[in-house]
Amino acid sequence: MKLGRVAVLVKRTSYRAFVEEEHDVRVTGLIATGDPTVRRMRRAHDDHEATVVEVLDALKELGARTDVLVGSRSVIETPYDLVMTIGGDGTLLNASQKLGPDTPLLGVNSSPENSVGFFCAAKKGSVKETLTAAKDGSIKRMDLTRMRVELNGVCVHNRVLNEALFCHASPAATSRYILRTTEGDGAFDEEEQKSSGMWIGPAAGSTAAQKSAGGRVQPLTSRKIQFVVREPYTPAGQRLNLTVGLLGDGGVITLRNKMREAKIFLDGHYNVHDATIGDVITMRRSDESLTVLGLTRNGNGSSEIDAPRSGKDRREKLSETVEPPRSKPPRAKS
Repeated sequence: MKLGRVAVLVKRTSYRAFVEEEHDVRVTGLIATGDPTVRRMRRAHDDHEATVVEVLDALKELGARTDVLVGSRSVIETPYDLVMTIGGDGTLLNASQKLGPDTPLLGVNSSPENSVGFFCAAKKGSVKETLTAAKDGSIKRMDLTRMRVELNGVCVHNRVLNEALFCHASPAATSRYILRTTEGDGAFDEEEQKSSGMWIGPAAGSTAAQKSAGGRVQPLTSRKIQFVVREPYTPAGQRLNLTVGLLGDGGVITLRNKMREAKIFLDGHYNVHDATIGDVITMRRSDESLTVLGLTRNGNGSSEIDAPRSGKDRREKLSETVEPPRSKPPRAKS
């Protein structure tokens, strides 16, 4: 691929924000005394800064024109041949929200000892090798499904990569809503629920919060959307039918909000929308995929080369990632 013009989105580290920019007295004091809550902050910052230098040097050597953008509020407007992120998965998620399907994204984990980098193709010490592979076309490209979220019929986000969290504004309060899952053929199931909220998202987020809440890890190439109810309340003598599930092409998840104060968090806690009683939230597969370079893991967290390729082993492997069996009433037709 061409490396003509490259945007580099750089994470603002906690040390930079709290100490160098805000001059936070408490944080500075804790660092000075070696407090365990901040013990790794300076080291992670130093690793990060060294990685930034490594990335910029590699891009210069490969002849790329580079625009450096710092912080989550940076805007990516000019067409680029490649967008890179330096940080962890949070930085890559932030960049993904700014990109359409035609711009590839490559993540660099700047502090592997302190940062999760599931989506990152490179890490400190391996940047030039990864960029060279991107330039000569030998690096793996993967198109990831994203999710569209609408509030009362208005699109609030068309590029959710990890997940949406729908819940009460207070984490200590019960979330109340009516959940409807509609298949592509129009058949639907509906259930009124009380819980701690719901995780809804595409396959890319299935190894994170969805999995922790009881969902299934999906192959990264899956086009399905998964929903997982958090800590559902089950009345005595009753059984909930819609606690975990998958919807394929044309499927829609609809939430009718019964709370006066609810929140919809999209890919983290920065992008948040308010919802009140009577609001309707719908989620479905987006028409905008995301191209990520260098992903080497399948949906179960192992390397692609270790994944079963064909025959009985492949069928058994895929059976582990399909929708969990659930008892449900006869479907209605909309």
